Amino acid sequence: MDIALLAPQASDAWAAMTRLVLDGVFSPHTKRAYSKALHDFFLWYQHSGQMGFRRSTVQAFRAELEALALAPTTINQRLCAIRKLAREAAGNGLLDDPLAESICSVRGVPHSGTRTGRWLDRDQASQLLSFPDATTLKGKRDQALLAVMVGCGLRRSEVSALTWQHIHMVERRWVILDLIGKRNRIRTVPIPSWAKVALDAWCEAAEISDGFLFRSMDKADRLRGTSLSSQAIWSIVTGYGVDLHLEFAPHDLRRTHAKLAHRGGAAVEQIQLCLGHSSLLTTQLYLGLQLDLHNAPCDRLGLG
Repeated sequence: MDIALLAPQASDAWAAMTRLVLDGVFSPHTKRAYSKALHDFFLWYQHSGQMGFRRSTVQAFRAELEALALAPTTINQRLCAIRKLAREAAGNGLLDDPLAESICSVRGVPHSGTRTGRWLDRDQASQLLSFPDATTLKGKRDQALLAVMVGCGLRRSEVSALTWQHIHMVERRWVILDLIGKRNRIRTVPIPSWAKVALDAWCEAAEISDGFLFRSMDKADRLRGTSLSSQAIWSIVTGYGVDLHLEFAPHDLRRTHAKLAHRGGAAVEQIQLCLGHSSLLTTQLYLGLQLDLHNAPCDRLGLG
């Protein structure tokens, strides 16, 4: 059995299959990326002269993406969406299992080296945290928001969903309790005292004692009562980057949290737990580790 993508009803069938794929992923960012990937694949297929959804079709699409000189990460993300489509099609009886397996076995584009993120050093982070005008309600909100992002290493989607009910005292320290992160992983995140001070100042000024912690505001510095969206948080953070003549995005504050914590002596495993990474390798990438010739591992062997 094969999917007849060129049949008159192909558009409706493709839309239905796309919904199945998107229903199977949790992250809104992944949903957007997969939706675009599948839309682009369908448009390419309609003009490619390919016959059916099979391994050779996906290989031809990969070759087309490489010819466009797209980054390996972009190409591989699109191939992931197509593999997901093949699995969903097989699971719903629209594609034979061997055919789906052959599609899923199409390899991605190899890439070498390690993707380098951006980090703020301690002075830059301090400058960012003190930059919002704390004499205004908006300034208090932004100062608390930045303090939570740097101090707790949260994703912007997690900051958007943060509520008053998340904040608890556990073992004589304040924490964000039972935070639901990526892929529905639950974790508890300690809050540094200086971030809690900024958070308290914001909540007291805004008279927030329930519901979402970070809310949108109008131009008159008044609460609008709704949670800040992830896109709004992006705009706030990058806006301060422009003001400070520093180029960074919200996720770079998460990397900054990891790197500053590690430089301060925090164990990598503890940083992993706070960030909610399933893999220690992911945490190590966030740290941007480099060989320290002044304090090399061989100096710690205790021999000679």
